[in-house]
Amino acid sequence: MKSRIRLSLVPLAVSLLMAGGCRQDMHNQPKYRPLQASTLFADGGSSRPLVEGTVARGLLQEDEAFFTGKTGNKLVAELPFALDEQVLARGEERYNIFCSPCHDATGSGRGMVVQRGYRQPPSLHDERLRTAEAGHFFDVMTNGFGAMPDYRQQLNARDRWAIVAYIRALQLSQHASGAEIPGGDPAAVQPAPAQPGPARH
Repeated sequence: MKSRIRLSLVPLAVSLLMAGGCRQDMHNQPKYRPLQASTLFADGGSSRPLVEGTVARGLLQEDEAFFTGKTGNKLVAELPFALDEQVLARGEERYNIFCSPCHDATGSGRGMVVQRGYRQPPSLHDERLRTAEAGHFFDVMTNGFGAMPDYRQQLNARDRWAIVAYIRALQLSQHASGAEIPGGDPAAVQPAPAQPGPARH
C-alpha cells in the first residue's frame, strides 16, 4: 500500500520540479506597452516616432501614376499597366463585391443600398463620367468623394485599377458603336427566318 502511494506521488514531484525550473525573467522584466505613458521621454509617451523618411518594405510607391492616378496634378488617361482578360476578370469580381451595392451590376447607380435609402450615386454611364480620365475613378476610390467613402484600405492599388478597367467595360457595353462590336452591329443583323414546327396530324 505504501509503495503505491509513493508511486502516485512521483508524477506530482516531477511536475513540481519542472514548474520550479520555468523562469519568467523575460516575461516579468520592466517594459512599456504600446502607447503607454512614460516619464523617460520628454513627450511623455513610451512609443517612439519613426525616423523621418522611413518607408516600410514594399511601400515606397515610387510609381506616382500607379499609386495616385495622377502625374503631377494631371489625372492619367489610361491604366498604368497592360490590360488583359485576367485584370478584367479581377475587376469584375472586386466591382461586384465593393461597388455594386451602390452602383448596381450595370453601373446605373441603383444598387440595393440605394433602394433602401442611401444617397444615389451618379450613373457611370453619364456623359461626364464616360469621358472622365481613368485616373478620376482611381482617385475617387482612393480618397472618396461626396457620400462615397475611400476604399484604399479594402482594395490595394492594382485592384482599384482593375475596377477602373471593368468600369470602362461597363460603359462600353452600353455605348459601343456597331463597328466596335465583334461580329458586327447586332441591330443590323437580320433575324433568322422562323423554322416550321413539327407537322400536326
